[in-house]
Amino acid sequence: MHEKRFDGEIERLRAPERLKRLEVERVATFCLDSAVLRNVLDVGTGTGVFAEAFSERGLEVSGIDANPKMITVARLFVPKGSFREATAEALPYPNASFDLVFLGLVLHESDDPLTVLQEAWRVTRNRVCILEWPYRDEEVGPPLAHRIEPEELTQMIQKAGFLHWEFQAFSNTVVYRLSG
Repeated sequence: MHEKRFDGEIERLRAPERLKRLEVERVATFCLDSAVLRNVLDVGTGTGVFAEAFSERGLEVSGIDANPKMITVARLFVPKGSFREATAEALPYPNASFDLVFLGLVLHESDDPLTVLQEAWRVTRNRVCILEWPYRDEEVGPPLAHRIEPEELTQMIQKAGFLHWEFQAFSNTVVYRLSG
């Protein structure tokens, strides 16, 4: 159980070359485009890279991570954020709590991706954005066996209850924007 979860050095998550590869600003812009959003839940927040980007754009930020060490680091970078230890499969929030639920490189690590999507759908009022690695063998990111095939992700999106989705391929990642 949890064999796919990140277990590397926390400092590596904020390395300049990694941040450049993630294109944080472009991802945040795509997630926020064409919607009025007040708050965001960053699921699998890690060190708070995306929580920080959303906070800098004026959103009220909450985040969860299964690793308490990650929560400690995220709080340093986003002191106004609200962070809790929790798993993506069991979000500790009431229905329709957030305008945006952001799953940043976490879906491929989850034990039950469909449940993660269902939980994200349950706690959002507006949209869910999924940042994932493209389905191709690369030197960076998880091995191909841990990545999600686009067809499989589309099936999960439908099963979770989303009616509309689109995606944007960036240089090293893909962002899916989902709504009712």
